[in-house]
Amino acid sequence: MLHCKVDDIKNHPLVIAFIERANKCLETIGYTEHGYRHANLVSNIAYNILKHLNFEEDVCNLGAIAGYLHDIGNVINRKGHEQSGALIAMQVLPDVGLNNEEVAIVISAVGNHEESTGEPINEVAAALILADKSDVHRTRVHNPSVLAFDIHDRVNYAAEKSFLRVNNEKKTITLELNIDVNISQVMEYFEIFLSRMVMCRKAAEFLNCKFELIINKTRLL
Repeated sequence: MLHCKVDDIKNHPLVIAFIERANKCLETIGYTEHGYRHANLVSNIAYNILKHLNFEEDVCNLGAIAGYLHDIGNVINRKGHEQSGALIAMQVLPDVGLNNEEVAIVISAVGNHEESTGEPINEVAAALILADKSDVHRTRVHNPSVLAFDIHDRVNYAAEKSFLRVNNEKKTITLELNIDVNISQVMEYFEIFLSRMVMCRKAAEFLNCKFELIINKTRLL
C-alpha cells in the first residue's frame, strides 16, 4: 500500500518553493500559468481518470502525485523541464515514503508528459498527459494586455470552459471545450494544439479508450 498521498507532496518545503518560483519564471518570459492552480487541477484530473477507469487506489494516487509535480522542472528552464522535473521528483519522493518502484513510475510519467519528447509509457503517464493537455482556460493567461496577446494567449483566453469526461462503459475520454470564437477561431486551437491532441489520442489508446474532442458542442475528433 502507498505510504503517502499527494498532500504530503504539497507540503514538502522544496516543492512549495520550486512550484512558486517556476511559475514566476514562466510569467517573466510570457508563458501561461503553471503554478499551484495548474498543479492542483492536473493532479485531480489525473487521479479521476484512473479512478473512473477502475485502477487500484495506489495507481490513482501515483497519478495525482505525478500530476502535481509534472511542471516543477520549469524552475530550472522551460526547455527540457520534463526531464529536469523528473530528476527533482526523484530527490523529493523518497522523503515522503515512496519506494523505488513507485518513484520510478512517477518520474517516468513526469519525464514523458511533453509532446515533443514524451510517450504514454505507463498508466500514470497516460493519465498525466491527458490531464495536462486538457487544461485550456482563460485563467491561465498571465498577459494583462489583450492587445498584446499572442496566439497562445488568445486560444487560452477564448476558452471559457474545459472538461475531460471519462466514460468507462463506452471506453471514451472526451475533451469538451467552450470557445469564444470572437476572441479566437477554432482553427487557431488546432494550429497550436494539434500535436497535443495526437498525444492525447495515444494516451487514451494506452488506457484502452478512444479520445474525442468536442468544441462548442460540435464533435471534431
